[in-house]
Amino acid sequence: MMSSSPVPRAVVDLDVPGPTISRHIYGHFAEHLGRCIYGGFYVGEDSPIPNVHGLRTDVIEALRAIAIPNLRWPGGCFADEYHWRDGIGPKDQRPTMVNTNWGDVVEDNSFGTHEFMELCELLGADAYITGNVGSGTVREMSEWVDYLTREGDSPMARLRRANGREKPWRVPFFGIGNEPWGCGGNMSAPVYAAQARRYATFVRSHGENEMVRIAGGANVDDYAWTDALMRDLVCDTCPRSEPGPYQAISLHSYTFRDSFEAKGQARGFSTEDWYATFANAWWMEELITRHSTVMDRYDPHRKVGLVVDEWGAWWDAKPGTNPHFLQQDNTLRDALIASLHFDIFHRHAERVIMANLAQTVNVLQAPILTDPTSGAMVLTPTYHVLAMNLGHHDATRLDMRWVDDLPAHADDGARPFPLVSVSASRKGDTALISATNLDPAAPHTIRLDLRGAAAAVDGARVLTAAALDACNTPEAPDAVSPAAFSDWSLADGVLELVIPRAAYVTVSLGLEPTTN
Repeated sequence: MMSSSPVPRAVVDLDVPGPTISRHIYGHFAEHLGRCIYGGFYVGEDSPIPNVHGLRTDVIEALRAIAIPNLRWPGGCFADEYHWRDGIGPKDQRPTMVNTNWGDVVEDNSFGTHEFMELCELLGADAYITGNVGSGTVREMSEWVDYLTREGDSPMARLRRANGREKPWRVPFFGIGNEPWGCGGNMSAPVYAAQARRYATFVRSHGENEMVRIAGGANVDDYAWTDALMRDLVCDTCPRSEPGPYQAISLHSYTFRDSFEAKGQARGFSTEDWYATFANAWWMEELITRHSTVMDRYDPHRKVGLVVDEWGAWWDAKPGTNPHFLQQDNTLRDALIASLHFDIFHRHAERVIMANLAQTVNVLQAPILTDPTSGAMVLTPTYHVLAMNLGHHDATRLDMRWVDDLPAHADDGARPFPLVSVSASRKGDTALISATNLDPAAPHTIRLDLRGAAAAVDGARVLTAAALDACNTPEAPDAVSPAAFSDWSLADGVLELVIPRAAYVTVSLGLEPTTN
């Protein structure tokens, strides 16, 4: 079915590569919250569910299939009440604590440093550990880094060996606290900026382990917070050319129907809810643009990275579940929220070096759900977006110059926003086009003028469903899953796509350089 509206056209120069889209923007987040760790990743060695040292095998295999690049742990708000020494040594001797942020449940610390680092090794993922600034000490954080990464003879290296790990681990990313403006200490920006410099100074890179230190950045549109961190970090008159002592700052922003206080339902939503949600999802474009502008003022060469280490859809908790466990259904709408965000991250690849979807299993916009009754694992619509985007990992972005305006939605109840989002990347002799149609009612056609290389379509897939709130369940695990996509044409270097309503499409291209 062809759209009756004018067809927007963009020019894509296949031979003019842009910045690299870091695979790390496809990162994940695992917090001690609800059933993310216990009952999600970790089932215990005595579980009838197949596992490796208590780590659930099918979850690991599913994440390896989407090449999970990194995993952030232990939080989140939990990080700033977590004391790492409680999670090492014999499990039957580890002290318990109360998880005051997420339901006042007892945490037995059976999943700690060694379990997390083994999980990362099984996943083939880089570790992103967040240290405790809110209730911890500089010494505690420094010793954790030593325990993790120091070789040779030192007190922490000896302690690690005594607990069964001879060689140090590789930890490329370390967070200097979490949400210091809120659950991580309720600090002001100047106070935290000073603390971040102090703590980060003692988060040292040992041996060959080069560590990127990530300061706790802004909540949504708090541009003054970013300004304070950047102003305190960068010194124009200092002799060193590299920024320090931290190399990146974070940004947190979730997608709701209206606001944190009015999140909305994961299912059973109206068309008006749909439009309001995507107006808020598109806000990420403005947030990154404006935070980047602040960063550019102090760091015009973009040596400091922006890490969106908490993002995703956050709805009211699923009825019948513990509201503190943040479990929600994952629908077609969530998948398109993900595909839109990845397009935005691609467009800001110069500054955005990493992003972490919240959260990996059973919490918020989880790619994977596990059923507590049957033990079944379910891959959500969001998971399939991650799988469809594998070709973008570490590819070079191809910029698009839109000759015509994209179709847009605007009414009195929502900010105007485009109904179509597209991004493209190239890796060697292949390219990947990804396109999202956010219109819940009508298909939209786009034309891409591919220049600089002869292209042929190697394959195309589409993710959509009959119902906007369709989701996968143990009884119907493939209700929303990718299918072959054929509503495309390629002639004279122009790729035309007719994107179904409420759908995500990817097109893989094989490229040959043009000859003069």
